[in-house]
Amino acid sequence: MIREERQFTVDLAVIGSGLAGFAASIFAINRGIRTAQIGNTGAVAYTTGYLDLFGRLAADQLLDDPWRGLRQLAASQPQHPLARVTEAEVRAAFDEFVAFLTEAGVPYGQAGERNVMALTPAGTIKPTLCVPSTMQGGVDALAARARCLIVDFRGLRGFSARQVVANLRQEWPQLRAEQLVFPGMEHGELYPEVMARSLEVPACREELAARIRDVLGDADVVGLPAILGMHHPHLVMAEMERLIGRPLFEIPTMPPAVPGIRLREMFEQVFPTRGLTLIPQQKVDAVRFADEAVRLSLADSYGPIAISAQTVILATGRFLSGGLLASFDGISEPLIGLPVTQPPSREGWFREQYMDKEGHPVHTAGIVTDADFRPLSAEGGPYDRRLFAAGLILAHQDWIRGRCGAGIALASAFRAVDAVGRELARSGGQSGKHQSAEGRRDV
Repeated sequence: MIREERQFTVDLAVIGSGLAGFAASIFAINRGIRTAQIGNTGAVAYTTGYLDLFGRLAADQLLDDPWRGLRQLAASQPQHPLARVTEAEVRAAFDEFVAFLTEAGVPYGQAGERNVMALTPAGTIKPTLCVPSTMQGGVDALAARARCLIVDFRGLRGFSARQVVANLRQEWPQLRAEQLVFPGMEHGELYPEVMARSLEVPACREELAARIRDVLGDADVVGLPAILGMHHPHLVMAEMERLIGRPLFEIPTMPPAVPGIRLREMFEQVFPTRGLTLIPQQKVDAVRFADEAVRLSLADSYGPIAISAQTVILATGRFLSGGLLASFDGISEPLIGLPVTQPPSREGWFREQYMDKEGHPVHTAGIVTDADFRPLSAEGGPYDRRLFAAGLILAHQDWIRGRCGAGIALASAFRAVDAVGRELARSGGQSGKHQSAEGRRDV
């Protein structure tokens, strides 16, 4: 059965549903830019929920002051995406993004002047700039070396209280572990997402609180895997704290993890209420640059979809998300066919040692852009002035080693959306509705 094609006309099409794509949509919404966002599941569900700005400048140099680190980065790696935006833009991007998340029901702490030290699923410590409010207690407890109980659950994979305690005992001696049985899940393997949804039921919270009280001992604070509800987790945590009589905090589990799923579900619920056309769980099949508009083609279970956009932001990520494709012939960008900066041959992708402190050259492959994050063609000029890129698809960065994935995503999306607004004004689009970063509306 042939179904009629659905057509959408927008000012901006955001391709990608990772952190950069969602950030671009937030910034566009706040500026009155008519936006459609399309993307597969994306990598958001694989995040810890932490928002890293910049945590490591060199192999063994963890950063306490990320802002000073950015200034050093600009001098040592001027092609790095974070070296191509101003400090004011980075601060504005974090502030605007965090404000949106908090208003939408997933509160975060504000970006400060220093990185905070946060717990990882393995019980190690990493520097990050912002954490969800449900995880701030862990940052504070670690800093104070408080008497702390870490709880895990029989059958839960990807999180071990004993491992957390073992890895941190030397520097955090007043830390101990307990394993409990999760209410209603006495047998078999447990999944954090199912546990989080269960804790949105009052009876489940009451029973779990009673079991934690039984092993509380002298603990001043309790750490749990990130399972405190899927929606409005700060309210679930507040209720659990009242029932237990102690402060709580969450620790991320191995991915896919609840903090990332929370963000994805929140975006999918909130964006349509803000006027954004959201087409989730779908992949763009083709992009065609016509004179009057950029045409995007895709299809879902209801039939074909055509999107006519004045501008496009490509935020498709790297290999995991399909933004870059590796083959025996090299690394390519599969959707548009953009040139990819990469080592000259596959032999140069990796160094001899897997754990080499300098990392591997393949991790810096990606799309090269101009100052407004317009991808460049093979000739060196913008591929099309209506096309922009943001996030981890950008070249000259190793976000894993630099602890800077969120920083790259937010900062590049911020600059790209500001440039989109200028392009729409230049081309005679609905410019009266658009505002630059300096004139953005409050969330």
